[in-house]
Amino acid sequence: MRMTFRRMADRRPVETRVERDDGVVFEMRGAGGGADLPHDLVHALVETALRVPDGIWGCVADGVVWQSMRHVSGRQPPHAAERSAQLKRRRAAAIQQAEGLADLVRRLSLGAEVLPGEVAASGWAAGDLAAAAAALTEARRRWAALRPGEVWQLDWPAARRR
Repeated sequence: MRMTFRRMADRRPVETRVERDDGVVFEMRGAGGGADLPHDLVHALVETALRVPDGIWGCVADGVVWQSMRHVSGRQPPHAAERSAQLKRRRAAAIQQAEGLADLVRRLSLGAEVLPGEVAASGWAAGDLAAAAAALTEARRRWAALRPGEVWQLDWPAARRR
């Protein structure tokens, strides 16, 4: 799956194109306009760095369609909406964990307050979280250097699909 994040002008939401391996293409608008690192890109970077198979983007690769996603092209598989709903239910706990993990790594990358025990409670080694936070810090610089209209592409490895 390929994710293309388009840097927009300040105060405009990020535009993301999602091209799944099955040929279905979606577009979505997400939080984090201008020079701010987009929320969905944070998820993609954290989930990639920590090899999270069933977080937000792993779910999309497997067929989940979030409300923010608009179908653009490609034939969706039969019963796609039912499969999406089923995957959301089945992976609800993993999705919540991915949200918490992305938030934790984002705060670590910003040097923001992390409550005692949060790192241990995450289930991840402190070194792995620190490496993901360092990658986010670098990503923030790289994203801010993009001009409006420029893009950042990431590929989600097919081998990581569940």
